[in-house]
Amino acid sequence: MKHLFYYLLKNKVNMQIAVWDTYVTKKDGSVMHFDIIAPREITETAVIYGYGKDYLKGKGMENPNLTSKECSFCHTEAVLPEWEAEIRKKGYTIIEMENCN
Repeated sequence: MKHLFYYLLKNKVNMQIAVWDTYVTKKDGSVMHFDIIAPREITETAVIYGYGKDYLKGKGMENPNLTSKECSFCHTEAVLPEWEAEIRKKGYTIIEMENCN
């Protein structure tokens, strides 16, 4: 599957993405809501959760827990131009929805 992903990136094939709806409770009790956006070919939840954990670490959350309880596949759609460059660069992007600051 990784070979297909790199082929799509290299050849700039029109990308379809998967949206993973994610809700994480912060230390203050508020719920952080964000979407993990990745190529739809990436279906391994460990990879998707890894993207979410990287994002959460960047937000100062130490050892974030991310499982199917917090993060689930929502839908697929065509990639939006404002997401495409970052997805091609690092494999995913995050869309902040609520309480992400």
